[in-house]
Amino acid sequence: MQQQLHCTPRREKGSTEASVEQQNADPAVQIYSLHVDCKVTSRFAHTVITSRIVNRANESREATFEVELPKTAFITNFSMSIDGEVYPGIIKEKAAAQNEYDSAVSQGQSAGLVKITDRKLEQFHVSVSIAAASKVTFELTYEELLKRQLGKYELLIKVRPKQLVKHFQIDVHIFEPQGIHFLETDSTFMTNELSEALTKEQNETKAHILFKPTLDQQKKNSELDETLLNGDFVVRYDVKREATAGDIQIVNGYFVHYFAPQEMPVFPKNVIFVIDRSGSMTGRKIEQTRDALLKILQDLRQEDHFSFITFNHKVVEWKSSLLPATEENVASAAALVQTLAARGGTDISGALLAAVGMLDKHEGLPESSVSMIILLTDGQPTSGERNVEVIQENVQKAINGKYALFCLGFGFDVSYKFLEKMALSNGGIARRIYENADAALQLQGFYQEVATPILMQIEMQYPENSIEGLTKNNFKLFFEGSEIIVSGKISNELDLLPVEIKAQSHTSNLTLKEEANVKEKEQVFQNQRYIFGNFIERLWAYLTIQQLLEKAISAQEDDQKALEAQALDLSLRYSFVTPLTSMVVTKPQQQEELANKPTEAGKNSPPEMTVTTVEMENSLFKYSLKGGKNGLIIQCLLYDTHLSLFHFTDNEKPSNIPAGASSQRLHSRMPWEDDSVAIGLRGGRPAVSRFRDAKRPQPIANEHAELLFQLPRQNERICLNIDQRAQTSVHLLSDPEQGLTVTGKLGDGKNHFVQFDINYVNPPVQIHVYTHAILVSHNNKNDWLSWTTSTSSTIQGLTVSVEKEKSVTASLPDTVTVKISLVRFPEDFLGLYFLNTDRFSDKVTGVLGQFYSKAQFRSNSNNDQRAVERLLRVSGSEHKVSRLYKKDYRLESASEPVSCWSIELTP
Repeated sequence: MQQQLHCTPRREKGSTEASVEQQNADPAVQIYSLHVDCKVTSRFAHTVITSRIVNRANESREATFEVELPKTAFITNFSMSIDGEVYPGIIKEKAAAQNEYDSAVSQGQSAGLVKITDRKLEQFHVSVSIAAASKVTFELTYEELLKRQLGKYELLIKVRPKQLVKHFQIDVHIFEPQGIHFLETDSTFMTNELSEALTKEQNETKAHILFKPTLDQQKKNSELDETLLNGDFVVRYDVKREATAGDIQIVNGYFVHYFAPQEMPVFPKNVIFVIDRSGSMTGRKIEQTRDALLKILQDLRQEDHFSFITFNHKVVEWKSSLLPATEENVASAAALVQTLAARGGTDISGALLAAVGMLDKHEGLPESSVSMIILLTDGQPTSGERNVEVIQENVQKAINGKYALFCLGFGFDVSYKFLEKMALSNGGIARRIYENADAALQLQGFYQEVATPILMQIEMQYPENSIEGLTKNNFKLFFEGSEIIVSGKISNELDLLPVEIKAQSHTSNLTLKEEANVKEKEQVFQNQRYIFGNFIERLWAYLTIQQLLEKAISAQEDDQKALEAQALDLSLRYSFVTPLTSMVVTKPQQQEELANKPTEAGKNSPPEMTVTTVEMENSLFKYSLKGGKNGLIIQCLLYDTHLSLFHFTDNEKPSNIPAGASSQRLHSRMPWEDDSVAIGLRGGRPAVSRFRDAKRPQPIANEHAELLFQLPRQNERICLNIDQRAQTSVHLLSDPEQGLTVTGKLGDGKNHFVQFDINYVNPPVQIHVYTHAILVSHNNKNDWLSWTTSTSSTIQGLTVSVEKEKSVTASLPDTVTVKISLVRFPEDFLGLYFLNTDRFSDKVTGVLGQFYSKAQFRSNSNNDQRAVERLLRVSGSEHKVSRLYKKDYRLESASEPVSCWSIELTP
């Protein structure tokens, strides 16, 4: 975690003075208090950063609050308090928050709040104008589960207030029931004077680290008001481990199980290093790769076997098979590494399949050993097979669960999503290597994490009928110095929680057993001032969300949407800012800003390259876009045609694709090294050259109504369109006598509904219908139903039936039946209608509900059947309605449009 606070003064409108740079903080805007309070309870860290600022100027000034926090953390709360008025951050579904934010941006308001800053950190940033003589208090809260790496946990606090702070304090409280094995602190800015402000108290299970420097201790020297506080403050520790089957902790019915065996024999490794030596690796990258590989070679154990495959547009095997890591073979490999030179294209597919083939055919490998492939690349496939989905499928089929694949992406020209999915689908992980001075150390550090496998095929078994919501409990490999964490909810009244662990070690098959006394375990955490709420329940939610998101990366599309829906539900329930949610921060004057959780492969990380293929008559044109500091770089590949080229700056998009062209977005790098024309254009805003004779495609007409229904006791169809902001909830219908409420959400950029929520009072059931899945909730139990299978379930007389890829129906005796159609073309959306509508009471209300009790056409003297406009009275108001023709989503075959009266209402 990092605390970095900037105070940037800015004069209000009407002033002629320019803004002062962040480095030159206005002395009138002072941080008079900054407190970092971190409570670590059993590895789960809860951090609150509170900063108080005063504006001593005679006019308004702008304060900028910046905090750098770990990428693995989830923000849970943020608020600003200005002169007693509190402005909280509200966590919402990302699409809903983004829609609100887009509306704010269109009115000239400001940009997003969170961005990735380096390989470990992301930055939270917010600015606010504070009036003369006013005070503002910022408070940010986030939570994370500390990960054990190389035998220790690390808590990083980045400190950079950029001014002297009268009341500066860092408190780190640690409570580990297993006992603290060792504890150390480190800092990049510590001096003898500052070290006097650092105190550490520790007993068997608890520790308190306090860093509270005075103003004089913070100064670089007594003459200047410059601060020494600029760098890393690090706490590292590990816990004691005695029980062979790990340690179980329980709070309020939730348990967490930590397992990290020690002093076990290490499996021999069979490792193939697959190294990219294409043209884009030229210079510093290939030099750092050589340095790292030379050190990694020295870390190989004598019982290991290894080999190298290097590739550009050609794949070269160093040897035809793996060799034992003898001193002679390691020296021979080092000689090869020193000759690595970068040139040519990038055949990732050929290189990986060659590595799998080498492992498959090698017969002299140790019987009890671990085989792995480590891929290092800085780009995307430009030679051989270039379709990333085909590559992923072929590699997974070839590996077939036999080996682990680890993918290292060097820099930001690489498609990280491609590497991440490929690694996770094959029992490994992906890691981005940042192009910093320590890139070689990053490569070495990664290898050290996977260098010592001590267990395989680990199964953590718990009583099936007594545990709900169990997190991942099967693991392919366990590396020395790491830790397995499993969590869940104890559903039944248990006195003892039994655990059985089965695994394969280098020398034998292991079975470890443990029983935890539930009441005794609960008492450990009672009356502890270190505890923050139901921390194990929040740890369980955090871990579940992380694992659902990770599983979604390599899942099929339907499964992916269902997994993300589960993760979203938990994110909202436990108020976590995750990649699926956003925090809307409202500032004075109703301005809004948006805090999104960036991902390594997401839009908020440094830019990835996009390649677009446009197929035209007798020609193929490819262009790739790569973000740069001053604009975009465009790289073109052109076949068999003369074509005008174009480029554009950051705010422009390629919109002049010829009409009728088929455009396909690929995650694939351009092969500019060998067979392309590369054009680099940066900055400025030159005129855009158009394709010759290009025409814009005409928009497709909207052929379905948002809502289509029959008026009661009248032979008239209504097409109802709702003028409502996308992704905000629309109250459609409520009938207290039926005990039924229905709400809906319109899609972002769509004139159709993408979600309906059906709530019943008796039985208390909530049905959430999405275009990708259906969630049925009852008594805190969630059941997901898929559109891909016909199924039915009944809860206390309420039947929920899914007709495969067509509709979902909710029916209850003597109650209106709710039916929702799924429409897949041209875009996925949902259509709502009701059966047995005569059962609605006179008390039915809502945008849609009012039509079932308070709607009546005014009769015209002309033939109503031939009229094109009529007057419809709804809830006391008259509306002019027009006859239109729309497709009827209620019908299985909706090829022919039906006549309906169209009305638009604003809720």
